[in-house]
Amino acid sequence: MPTFDHDGVRLYYELHGDPTLEPLVLLEGMGGEIRGWRRNLPRLSERFRVLAYDFRGNGRSDRPDVPTAMDSYVGDTLALMDVLEIDRAHVYGQSFGGMVAQVLALDHPERVLGLVLGCTHGGRHVVRLEGTVPKGRPFMALYAPGFVEANREHVAEDLMAGARTRQPAHARRRQREAILGFDVYDRLPGLRAPTLVLHGTADRLLSPENGRRLAERIPNARLHLIEGAGHVYHSERAEEADRAVIEFLSRVSA
Repeated sequence: MPTFDHDGVRLYYELHGDPTLEPLVLLEGMGGEIRGWRRNLPRLSERFRVLAYDFRGNGRSDRPDVPTAMDSYVGDTLALMDVLEIDRAHVYGQSFGGMVAQVLALDHPERVLGLVLGCTHGGRHVVRLEGTVPKGRPFMALYAPGFVEANREHVAEDLMAGARTRQPAHARRRQREAILGFDVYDRLPGLRAPTLVLHGTADRLLSPENGRRLAERIPNARLHLIEGAGHVYHSERAEEADRAVIEFLSRVSA
């Protein structure tokens, strides 16, 4: 099992795709893990050398119960890139991972080729939604209305993959603390990496208005709204999401 240590924390990672391809770093959502990208890895790794790792507190990485700021996740990402001798890479962050990606791109612009921000926000002026889901089924909020009922096997597979390594309560609390301390809203006009903003129009956790605001504040950012998709758009509509990412980052590479 490939792991590396940073600041006394053991972190699990995977590499997919030909080593000669341009590197793409995937940054997962809160409580997520590499398996959450399983519908995307096959196609993305055809075009890029994909590096995915489980954040501290997530998946198969260590779960220390210590104060953790957003800079800790950025530091872990840079340390892994250094270990693998990756000077610059495309960075694709989803939800919580999108927050890490923004700090990384702002504080270390020399390490980022292209940036993809999926279903995330800039820290301030967040537009949240208060949708209701059946009691005992909070996972339904991750999907667009009606998706669970119409795609039971798909959702069951997602839940089974996520249940293999559940995030302990203290790890989720530490990630929430990092979110509370996150705010780059005023800095976004200074972000220089070519940026694609992805958001599902039926996201029940974070309004797509957050995606619009990111795209408006980041210079020359491109906004791609996935019609009818929820917060886990990359699972619901993997083909469309992957195609948008590949087309955008390929132009950046050129």
